[in-house]
Amino acid sequence: MSESKPALIVDKSTPGHWRITLDNPPINLIDDRMYDEFYDIVGEIEAEATLKVVTIESANPDFFLAHYSSAEPRSRFGTPRWIETAARLAASSVLSIAVIRGRVRGGGSEFALGFDIRFASREKAIFGQPEIGTGLIPGGGALQRLPLLVGRARALEIVLGADDYDADTAERYGWINRALPDDALDSFVANFVRRILSFDKQALSTAKSIINQVGLPDIAQLQSTEDIFFKTFGWEGFKARLPRLVERGIGKAGEFELNLGHNLGSL
Repeated sequence: MSESKPALIVDKSTPGHWRITLDNPPINLIDDRMYDEFYDIVGEIEAEATLKVVTIESANPDFFLAHYSSAEPRSRFGTPRWIETAARLAASSVLSIAVIRGRVRGGGSEFALGFDIRFASREKAIFGQPEIGTGLIPGGGALQRLPLLVGRARALEIVLGADDYDADTAERYGWINRALPDDALDSFVANFVRRILSFDKQALSTAKSIINQVGLPDIAQLQSTEDIFFKTFGWEGFKARLPRLVERGIGKAGEFELNLGHNLGSL
């Protein structure tokens, strides 16, 4: 992919509503450049006083965001400033909504967890935190955000089991707000956004800021976990598994990535 082509495309044509599309072929791996682009977008979100709601979706029907790719570190910050970016998005006066079709795993799942609300396609969305199965740990917020959403026991099941979950299970666990029939997802989100746009910005932002006083993870804990995550690439367990992951097709379009949760169980 050309460096000049952004991986995050922002449509600002509707007053009060920005629509972000994720487009990083072939499987929407989330890399440092995408984190940098999102850092810049969050700065724009904070600066736009009339903005009420931001939605994010994927251009790839099979992958919302596959997972984090460490193959090409390209952040202008060295280590990408994802923890800060997600915290600023949560603290902003703007409601953020992830509209999920396709696979959303690892860092991609943590990206979606950084948004305020998650709606997903019942037929097409698949969720997972596969890091443990590769010898790593989740480093972008799952270890803090999932227990707040799904509870300790289910967070342990999700993270330590490293398997895939369908949208109905994710909804039942509290991982997402709703799983909707795929042919009804867009109209549901459009109607929800229209409602938000019809309401007063001061009331929306004040209510969000008060809700934020409970239910958000501690930023220092998030940062500490991210620091540990980047060290895990040097762990022997990951280094032993990496050749097998590459041989099987990690990071490439194909059966291994499509069924990653299942495939990790036989790595």
